[in-house]
Amino acid sequence: MSSLFFTPSTLLITLAWALYGALHSLLASHPFKHWVFSMWPGSAQYYRLSYNLLATGLLLPLLAITEWASDDWLWRWEGRWAWVAHAITALVLLGFMWSSRAYDMREFLGLDTGYTTQPPRLGLSPLHRWVRHPWYALGLIWLWTRDMDSARLAAALTISAYIWVGAYLEDIKLERELGERYRDYRARVPGLIPRPWRMLSRAEFERLRHQ
Repeated sequence: MSSLFFTPSTLLITLAWALYGALHSLLASHPFKHWVFSMWPGSAQYYRLSYNLLATGLLLPLLAITEWASDDWLWRWEGRWAWVAHAITALVLLGFMWSSRAYDMREFLGLDTGYTTQPPRLGLSPLHRWVRHPWYALGLIWLWTRDMDSARLAAALTISAYIWVGAYLEDIKLERELGERYRDYRARVPGLIPRPWRMLSRAEFERLRHQ
């Protein structure tokens, strides 16, 4: 197993994905955005859209590198299990679409007002009853139900680590911006892995959603 993570290709993939995650977090941070806006005051209107375009553009070479470094399969879904993997993918996509109703997608994509200094509202979808970060949780499910070789495994491990760190940083940001309301929610609901004994009842969810 140790040789798996010390080949030139897997080390390159791990480093590339880690740098992508670090840059992604830096560009999303409030201190960096404030610095950009102080240097170029007119950039606030276009920052979110530029951020999304850059993140997408940088993602493409990372996917290409991971595909280029692919080798023998560690595991692969075949036969009826392939249909199970396809079903999971479909459910993940439905989960993304279902939970996206809690967000202003035009603002999220950068097609609306762009950056604002106003505190964000606590957008909640039904999936937020079970986890605080449903998109991250769905991404992890999809990531770990794919066919896997050493290159994809190196990428999956690095992306998973970044998702955990990103969820923590988002919790800190939302707690700072929303205060006690988010602290109570964070104490009641797990971040990424659902637990039946830590979830909001329907009545609690509706009460929180309308606060």
